[in-house]
Amino acid sequence: MKASGKSPIKLDFRNEKSHLLDKIVPILLFLCAALSILTTIGIVFTLITETFQFFQKVSIMDYLFGTKWSPLIDPKSFGVLPLLSGTFMITIIACIVAIPLGLASAIYLSEYAHKRVRKIIKPILEVLAGVPTIVYGYFALSLITPLIRGIFPDTGVFNALSAGIVVGIMIIPMVCSLSEDAMSAVPRSLRDGAYALGATRFEVALKIVVPAALSGIVASAVLAFSRAIGETMIVTVAAGATPKLTADPLESIQTMTAYIVQVSMGDTPHGSIEYGTIFAVGMTLFIITFLLNILAQYVARRFREEY
Repeated sequence: MKASGKSPIKLDFRNEKSHLLDKIVPILLFLCAALSILTTIGIVFTLITETFQFFQKVSIMDYLFGTKWSPLIDPKSFGVLPLLSGTFMITIIACIVAIPLGLASAIYLSEYAHKRVRKIIKPILEVLAGVPTIVYGYFALSLITPLIRGIFPDTGVFNALSAGIVVGIMIIPMVCSLSEDAMSAVPRSLRDGAYALGATRFEVALKIVVPAALSGIVASAVLAFSRAIGETMIVTVAAGATPKLTADPLESIQTMTAYIVQVSMGDTPHGSIEYGTIFAVGMTLFIITFLLNILAQYVARRFREEY
């Protein structure tokens, strides 16, 4: 009788504690989500406010279509096209390196590698993502650039090709990991059906698995493109600081992120028009990456296969 008399008290206590947790935990989770949203809103608000003040002093048409960028020296010019050109040149070179190598690695891990080999190789590939980008920058400067100069002697110490190659090496794990995850999600029955019809392993990988995982593969490529656009330290160290509208990857160029680093060193007076260029360039970069992320989500939904 005593035992039966005590158990309801314990049960009530536990129920009361559970009800309290049920009320507190959602509030804590909501605050965490709200903090993330408020941080994003604060960043966007700061960019918009400072960019608006900048464009009160500089014509937006001169900014978007000008071919010379020299806001720190007289005569001042605020045409952002040289920075856009350098940024996209680095990004395209990086994607030429990363997408084929990353996709080939993903196909090998998904279709050819033994489980033990996959468990070893995939973490090693992903270690590349943990290497500090400043290390990549000096790797490009000390190893890749001398190799390029050995082939093209007229290449400068700072050049877009070296930086682009190393940025591509850096984003290989992103392409490989996301593509391999998409391929692994393809049902085994599709592979078995192709094998039953006499297809080889290569044909299954190329004609069955890759098309079925196309949404994930394309999304990984778009996200890698976005990641390469936002890279900072590699291009700051290896690509140089010469804003130049050129299509020659062997020349020194400057990207949007590298310019932001240059101006943020502390030599530019706060509130000056030169200081405002940080936010104008940052807003431009934000819009580009935002549109690329939307594109990645659209592609993932548009080409998604449901099994």
